[in-house]
Amino acid sequence: MTTPLEGIRLSVLDRSRTREGEDGGQALRDTVRLAREAEALGYHRFWVSEHHSVPGVAGSAPTVLAAAVAGATTRIRVGTGGVMLPNHQPMVVAEQFGVLESLFPGRIDMGLGRSVGFTDGIRRALGRDKEDADRFASQLDELLGWFTGEQTAHPQVHARPAEGLRVPPYVLATGEGATIAAAAGLPLVIGDLKGRTRLREAIDGYRSGFRPSVWSAEPYVVVAGTVAVAGTEEEARRMLMPEAWSLAYSRTRGVFPPLAPPERIDALEMTDKQRGFYESGLRGHVYGTEEQVADELARAVRETGAQEVLVTTSTYDRAALIDSYRRLARLAGLTPA
Repeated sequence: MTTPLEGIRLSVLDRSRTREGEDGGQALRDTVRLAREAEALGYHRFWVSEHHSVPGVAGSAPTVLAAAVAGATTRIRVGTGGVMLPNHQPMVVAEQFGVLESLFPGRIDMGLGRSVGFTDGIRRALGRDKEDADRFASQLDELLGWFTGEQTAHPQVHARPAEGLRVPPYVLATGEGATIAAAAGLPLVIGDLKGRTRLREAIDGYRSGFRPSVWSAEPYVVVAGTVAVAGTEEEARRMLMPEAWSLAYSRTRGVFPPLAPPERIDALEMTDKQRGFYESGLRGHVYGTEEQVADELARAVRETGAQEVLVTTSTYDRAALIDSYRRLARLAGLTPA
């Protein structure tokens, strides 16, 4: 029996979100456990993210966490969504991925983004500033050159063991990043599923401007977004509440907090501004019963022409999250390991 998502790759990005009353170590260990579950369910790849000085996110060192994930799994592709290249020296990033690829050959992905720390204090601590994001294209070119041996920024210097290895690079983008991905001839990871019109425009621009490279002969699009599947539409919507409240809190208090349980959020007295951000955070995602999600996700794939969907769902209830991934795997017809 075919499904509306037949032939579409499904992958997972986990941001190691912390929960109220738990520490970062618990969140990181749960990321590794979720990776094992994703592999058993037949997901294509499992990525981890980079955030700095965020109370609600434990994933600050993605290549280190990717090593733990790869070591705990055997088949699923493992990578980063992503390493924020402006925060790092390209040679060091090449060396880190060279080590990962050497330890886990044929399973490592190198997802790269152009964001820098989101406050002045974080950027100073990282030794960066806002303008470093503008150097992303040149940094990307240098990074890829460390793998091919063609970088010219530092003559007679070599990134070991990266040089000569083929670690697939991906560019995480919204607007300008899509143009950079096209010019470099790299696969594009773009989100989210909420702003569908803007998403399609960026993807169309990427495809029209794509120049084949040694890394990719043709455009490849991964759309990223929140997908929540449950027994009822209301149960699926409740899964979205913790992330929506964290977003609303961060927009009004300047701090992105750990995830709170839905029942506590129900009892909160929000300001009008918080309520607006909260309700906005609940809209536009793909959620509902298996039938509802299958139809909506298939429509999103048709509209974007994406070859892959990267699911980025976060919620307080880990059991509900794993159940959602199981239901999604089933409706997509994934083959369990």
